[in-house]
Amino acid sequence: MAIILVVDDEVGIRELLSEILIDEGYDVRLAENATAARRVRGELRPDLVLLDIWMPDTDGISLLKEWYAGGQLTMPVVMMSGHGTIDTAVEATRFGACDFLEKPIALQKLLSTVQKALKHDAPTQRLPLTLEAFARSPFVKEFKRRLEQAAAKSPALLLKGAIGGMAEICARTLKPPRAPWLDLSTVTSALTQEMLEKLGGGLIFVPDLSALGKMQQMNLAFAVDRLEKLNLQLVAATVSPLAALNDMGWDTKLLAKLGEVWVALPALNGHADEVPEIATLLLANFVERGEVQPRRFSTGALNALRTQPWQHRPEASWSDLYALVRNLGLTALDEEISTEDVQRVLPGDENSGRELASLLPLLDQPLREARDAFEKLYFEHHLRLEGGNMTKLAERSGLERTHLYRKLKQLDVKLGRRSEE
Repeated sequence: MAIILVVDDEVGIRELLSEILIDEGYDVRLAENATAARRVRGELRPDLVLLDIWMPDTDGISLLKEWYAGGQLTMPVVMMSGHGTIDTAVEATRFGACDFLEKPIALQKLLSTVQKALKHDAPTQRLPLTLEAFARSPFVKEFKRRLEQAAAKSPALLLKGAIGGMAEICARTLKPPRAPWLDLSTVTSALTQEMLEKLGGGLIFVPDLSALGKMQQMNLAFAVDRLEKLNLQLVAATVSPLAALNDMGWDTKLLAKLGEVWVALPALNGHADEVPEIATLLLANFVERGEVQPRRFSTGALNALRTQPWQHRPEASWSDLYALVRNLGLTALDEEISTEDVQRVLPGDENSGRELASLLPLLDQPLREARDAFEKLYFEHHLRLEGGNMTKLAERSGLERTHLYRKLKQLDVKLGRRSEE
């Protein structure tokens, strides 16, 4: 029995379509908005989605684009609208919709469209994941704009703080549709002018500069000198400082060119509430690509990812989260990833362990000294968790900012540059 997901913000439309389709023998699930549609799609993987274009939270076109960008468009989608236009239908088709229904929907038109759509082959191409899939996250949207702005001004872009899969997501975001793509780390022979000419208008990607051998470094230098002439974009990723590459014997002039324009991958520090959605999208992408067995996060697991202090460290990055989610997908024994699974793979928090041990000697001190020592530990701990954000520290501690600054000075708590600002 085919599962059909009906997504429409009008309860009357949902109920009417549901009654008709159930009478025809279909298993029908309903969603009143994009949020509910994402949940049902992730849990059940319907055979067909009837998707309304005009919805209050996220419109149907945006949701379709999100599934398309995230490699999650593995089922046929039929768009519905009472205000449809040819332009809207064309745009929906461009992003994977297989058909278009205009409201009010006639009974026979509905049934014939559903039958046709269910016979329609779902997209077989596993589309690469891009930052578009995370567009609902404000800090990701800001990073995406910065990335695109930098790439528009420079043919060579250095991506700091990421290598491998996370770096590829960023690079894929910059690649024009249907443009050529070359992973330079896979080229082991000498790069030629003819090979670069065939890539015209495309993107050259280096997933990890430090992993390139001498021949590949020469290929990179060869390509960098011809980027503008051949209308090529280069995205090279690194977690190593360029000075370290220089110490490894890299050409100084090449490193200077690579370091002219760079963008740093944003840290997770201060974005705990957005981690569960990012992790869910990453896991769904791993599953869709067959990299891991079908897996989904339990509510407890997502809460564990949100609240664990590892992500609040200044050095914790998207690449850490990418690797952690992939590890969970590969090592979890059950389809539902549990809180225990998350705790099993999370990096150990050495600071927390040291802080807990440091509380024991306080029991032997006079009350006043013990209280001051505890308060200092308390503020240092939460200042680190909030990434030096004094506003959040004030909210967490319940102290007015002026009083908080006085208290921190009194306890000799060292403030970072961000805290002082």
